[in-house]
Amino acid sequence: MKKLYVSQEGLEKMKADLEALNKRRLVVASAIEHARSLGDLSENAEYHSAKEEQAMVHARIKDLEDKITRAVLLDNQEIDASKVYLGAQVRVLNKKTSKEMLYTLVSPVEADLPSGKISVQSPVGKALLGKAVGELVVAKTPAGDLAFEVLEISR
Repeated sequence: MKKLYVSQEGLEKMKADLEALNKRRLVVASAIEHARSLGDLSENAEYHSAKEEQAMVHARIKDLEDKITRAVLLDNQEIDASKVYLGAQVRVLNKKTSKEMLYTLVSPVEADLPSGKISVQSPVGKALLGKAVGELVVAKTPAGDLAFEVLEISR
C-alpha cells in the first residue's frame, strides 16, 4: 500500500468531501426508490440517471476512503528547508515573462492550480523538487519548456 503524503488541510478536505458524498449517497438511494415506484424500469430515465449517479458517487467514495487510509500527514519540522520539498511554498521567477509566482508543492490529491497549489508530480513540481534558492530550473511541459529561478523557499 503506497503512502500518500498530505497536509492537515488536505486530509480535512478529503474527510469533508467523503462526509458530503455519504450524505449524497442517501439522497441518490431515495431517488432510485422513487423512480422504481414509477413502474417499468426499462424506459425510466429518472431511474437510469439515478443509477448512473449512484455508481459515480460510490466510485468517488471508494477512492476517497482509499486515499484517507493511505494518508500520512506531512511533518515539515525535520525537513531541510534549504531545498524545495513537498509542502514548501516556493517563490519563483518565470524567466520568459519576468513574472514572479508563488507555488505551494502538494500531493496530487491536494493540487489546485487557481490557488497556487501544484502537484509534486506535475512537470513544474518535479522540476522544482530538491532545488535551492538561486538555482535555475527548466520544467518540460506539454506547452514547451518553462524556465524558472528559485527566489525563496518557505514553510
